[in-house]
Amino acid sequence: MAVRDTLFRHLAMLQLIPREPHFKATTTIKAFLEERGFTVDMRTIQRDLERMSVFFPLVCNRDSKPYRWSFVADYQSNLPALDPATALTMVLAEQHIKGLLPQVAVDQLSVQFQIARQYLDSLGSNSFSKWGDKVRAIANGKALLPARVEPSIWQAVTEALLLGQALEVQYMARSSTQAKTYTMHPQGLVARHNVTYVLATVKEYDDIRQFPLQRILQATPSPEAYRAKIDFDVQRYIDAGGFGYAIDGAEPWVTLRARIDQDAARMLSETPLSEQQQLSAPQADGWVELTAVVPNDQQTFWWLQGFGARFDVLEPLEWREAIREQARQILAR
Repeated sequence: MAVRDTLFRHLAMLQLIPREPHFKATTTIKAFLEERGFTVDMRTIQRDLERMSVFFPLVCNRDSKPYRWSFVADYQSNLPALDPATALTMVLAEQHIKGLLPQVAVDQLSVQFQIARQYLDSLGSNSFSKWGDKVRAIANGKALLPARVEPSIWQAVTEALLLGQALEVQYMARSSTQAKTYTMHPQGLVARHNVTYVLATVKEYDDIRQFPLQRILQATPSPEAYRAKIDFDVQRYIDAGGFGYAIDGAEPWVTLRARIDQDAARMLSETPLSEQQQLSAPQADGWVELTAVVPNDQQTFWWLQGFGARFDVLEPLEWREAIREQARQILAR
């Protein structure tokens, strides 16, 4: 039993260690092992890593304590073996997330993506030959490049979030010319379009704030005790309009009624606006009436305007009048 437990612990440790330039400190490895049910002291962890470094390309940074461990940057592993469908899925996933996540996050998966491409290339003249000409993932609408996030910031924020640690950060707000220092207590992480946000409380305040990672200039562990919001849930935060640019003083949800053309109706029949959506049969003039409960926010309103004359908004009246006023201003110019 002891031999088997040791083997499982060693496998768990190898799964935790990233490739260079990323790293895991022995204290972090110990915390993750405890979450997986392994109770072991720091000396044993260090001894295990030293032994495994004889057989695996592990690198130890001993410049400071606790020691930090990595695999060499070009280390590759094929366990478990890929199959063609999984490899193609990996290729599509790589193309998709390149437009969503910071490059540092994509880089952490680069070896897996490379293995998938090499596997497909090795299939030769079978049905997967020239696979690179057959698969693409494209964005819906104009996609901006992801905001650049420094690897050290990504490492510090994600570890603090997972381990429940406070951070000392230097943050440069968009409207500011000078960075400010905060004690940050990360509560969640959200990738939205091409920007990744850490949701956190700061100082002694209890309200959740959004911090784009590209504006964090420095992040280091804080000696302050971490303050968790026990009742905080990222999905509830999003559903309540946390990322929707809510309209001040307005109800969070609204019933949208609109006349739409049949092309838009077909699209919304396949990808609905919400769970509470209804589409009428085409009317005599070819238009379809849409009814849907949607967030009462600027994001939804801007999305509607992208359809131009293909959407005739009937309700809410405030949205209809806002579209009409915008049309007046465009014509006046």
